[in-house]
Amino acid sequence: MGEPGREEYKIQSFDVETQQLLKTALKDPGAVDLEKVANVIVDHSLQDCVFSKEAGRMCYAIIQAESKQTGQSGFRRGLLNRLQQEYQAREQLRARSLQGWVCYVTFICNIFDYLRVNNMPMMALVNPVYDCLFRLAQPDSLSKEEEVDCLVLQLHRVGEQLEKMNGQRMDELFVLIRDGFLLPSGLSSLAQLLLLEIIEFRAAGWKTTPAAHKYYYSEVSD
Repeated sequence: MGEPGREEYKIQSFDVETQQLLKTALKDPGAVDLEKVANVIVDHSLQDCVFSKEAGRMCYAIIQAESKQTGQSGFRRGLLNRLQQEYQAREQLRARSLQGWVCYVTFICNIFDYLRVNNMPMMALVNPVYDCLFRLAQPDSLSKEEEVDCLVLQLHRVGEQLEKMNGQRMDELFVLIRDGFLLPSGLSSLAQLLLLEIIEFRAAGWKTTPAAHKYYYSEVSD
């Protein structure tokens, strides 16, 4: 994980100048403005949901390259500062662009999944990630399939890690999810199916049983 060569395929969606900036950051991070690099990656993640799902690996690779070259963590500091800015303005972002909001949640969960300090998830991201997932579990969000899909996908990805970091908040989140599943109206049949699947997924120890996989995925494909 994190080898620069594996990241270059993700860079093709940028303009030529930005491609060169990112390639340099991966190979010679001391030669570029890493705060600018962090801003470029966050900006693109908010616009491109495909990129937001994979950007964490690129960030991890840049952090590893910088640490090896200089022993510093300027890129990580710039990245976390920008994530904090977007986190503080998350309601405005959601009101302005539902897609941008979903991309942001996907990106911050991806960063939480990849970035480690002493081989442990970053404590500084635990509550912001939880807060984003709690927002996705509110009734007005559960009425939108894009947000339900995002909630379920991110819980599949980082739910088990988050629960280990703060089990009480995960219990509270699933109270909201169960309440949302029982809403008398406002949920599509797909949203109901996704919420039921994630409830059972967590109940099974964050694993999908063969029977559950057959049931849910045949239902989705139908």
